Amino acid sequence: MLLGCATQKTKINGVSFVASRDQVEQRNVEPLVGLHANFASVMPFGFLRSKDNPNIIYNTERQWFGETRAGARQYIEVLKSNEISIMLKPQIWIWQGEFTGYITMKTEDDWQTLESSYRKFILDFAQLAEETGVEIFCIGTELEQFIMNRPEFWTSLIDEVRQVYTGQLTYAANWDEYKRVPFWSQLDYIGIDAYFPVSDSQTPSVAEARDGWQNWKSEMQDVSSAADRPVVFTEYGYRSMDYSGKEPWNSDWTISKVNLQAQTQTTQALFQEIWEEDWFSGGFVWKWFINHQESGGPDNAQFTPQNKPVEAVIREQYSRN
Repeated sequence: MLLGCATQKTKINGVSFVASRDQVEQRNVEPLVGLHANFASVMPFGFLRSKDNPNIIYNTERQWFGETRAGARQYIEVLKSNEISIMLKPQIWIWQGEFTGYITMKTEDDWQTLESSYRKFILDFAQLAEETGVEIFCIGTELEQFIMNRPEFWTSLIDEVRQVYTGQLTYAANWDEYKRVPFWSQLDYIGIDAYFPVSDSQTPSVAEARDGWQNWKSEMQDVSSAADRPVVFTEYGYRSMDYSGKEPWNSDWTISKVNLQAQTQTTQALFQEIWEEDWFSGGFVWKWFINHQESGGPDNAQFTPQNKPVEAVIREQYSRN
């Protein structure tokens, strides 16, 4: 039986635990325990110089500790010592912040180099996931063009991951990509980075945002049913800014005007409309920094819920199961 099957009673009440320069200490984990989080996404990184460069650079001394293999291991061990389960989610970052969904190669040789490089990257962390008893391993994040252009590679990669890792598998598809992912039947969860637009209002009401979920909700249920796999939100969340539900993926740092109510009400709507569905297994809020006391706060317009009113909303939801 799948960990995330429809009969699962305990939802994944997770956070996206952001990599830091530093090791994780017990004091960094206690706020997660207080949030009633039962899962954390640990996210080591590999880097590409551009969206058409095939060579992934990872596990180097120039990276932050939490982005490396040793750092991921240390994070996993401390989190698990607090009975917090893990999704290991190695990700690609492109210099200049280009969108990973646009990664495409110009030649067949470059495609083959990228495949070889990505295989090494993923299998290295899949082995770490096995060694550390990680509950869920995510084979990629928002890589639509890579998948569409090289579907056979992904089918074989999943088989190779299964040979070294015995836990549950998912892939983190962008909200506008997940319906076209061809290999859900090979995985255990349909993973979605759930930045669905739900409202055009400056400060969406809960009712308005709930209404905005209806079409997306029906689509997810249909995909879940067709693939016979539950949905997990590999990322979800809203910024504390005006129009938080219009383009929830918008990470433009120049937007600095704070709207805490917009973040709170869109999050409440997501919990009320999605969380208790039997085809839905839970999710990982984006994003949670290890130094809780210094993170977020009422003057912060970014995604993190830390030290904002929405943190209490998440805590209340996560305390339910």
